[in-house]
Amino acid sequence: ADEHLDLDDGRWEDIHVITGALKLFFRPLSPFAHFDKFIAAIKMQEPTRRGQCIRDLVYSLPPANHDTMKVLFQHLCRVIEHKEENRMSVQSIAIVFGPTLLRPASEEGNMAMHMVFQNQIVEHILNQYSYIF
Repeated sequence: ADEHLDLDDGRWEDIHVITGALKLFFRPLSPFAHFDKFIAAIKMQEPTRRGQCIRDLVYSLPPANHDTMKVLFQHLCRVIEHKEENRMSVQSIAIVFGPTLLRPASEEGNMAMHMVFQNQIVEHILNQYSYIF
């Protein structure tokens, strides 16, 4: 917001400040209107249909959201390639990013179930990155 920040200032050395700012930037990458559609897609039993539906939903995102998602997930796939060193597996990344990237318009309802589906959706997109993008 046209604010000048001195990134050399010591307060930016705390990794939690940086990661918190990034989480706020990515919240929500998927518009609220897509949340229920992604949930319905991940619940599909037939893998081919589920994959096609999630791919179609990603492509239906506004261009800025789609492009940001593509770059973010490409980076996360690179992080996962080094899971032996950083302990960030597909499941770990999904747990961290699921609730941030996919949020319901209202926090009413079963948050625990939402979290399970949010994680599954992120995990699916990571595992199917080359197909989806």
